Amino acid sequence: MKVTFSLNKRSVDCEVSPNKLLLDLLRNDLGVRSVKKGCEQGECGVCTVLLDGVPVNSCLVLAQRLEGRNVTTVEGLVEDGLMRKLQSAFMEDGAIQCGFCTPGMLLSAYALLRENLQPTEDQVKTAIEGNLCRCTGYVKIIEAILDASRRLQVE
Repeated sequence: MKVTFSLNKRSVDCEVSPNKLLLDLLRNDLGVRSVKKGCEQGECGVCTVLLDGVPVNSCLVLAQRLEGRNVTTVEGLVEDGLMRKLQSAFMEDGAIQCGFCTPGMLLSAYALLRENLQPTEDQVKTAIEGNLCRCTGYVKIIEAILDASRRLQVE
């Protein structure tokens, strides 16, 4: 079946089989490397993308459901000021170790800060609870998100 959707603000037309997952479409067919394959069961969050602005696990979304929708990955936000603040805070605050979880963490944090520029620590924890990290123990990630929030408030 043919689907037409927006990927990082660009229109995409694809032929997809009924069982093709958004994750596989992005990585294998469209070459989007920030979206990673992890557990393939919606548990780890390394495949997180924004679907119509909401963080979702792309391993749980059938590509045929994309018709007319908007998919955003970190590649689509490289020029976005909020994402730049998040990326800077992640780097400066030591929130990146191996980097495997980072794109999913960034997208979940981005969605939170886009809606709430002054989140509490508990709200940050809730926003990233679907993203697993094996390296940092989350403390630095939470600090970086709160730091980015403070930086955005100063502007």
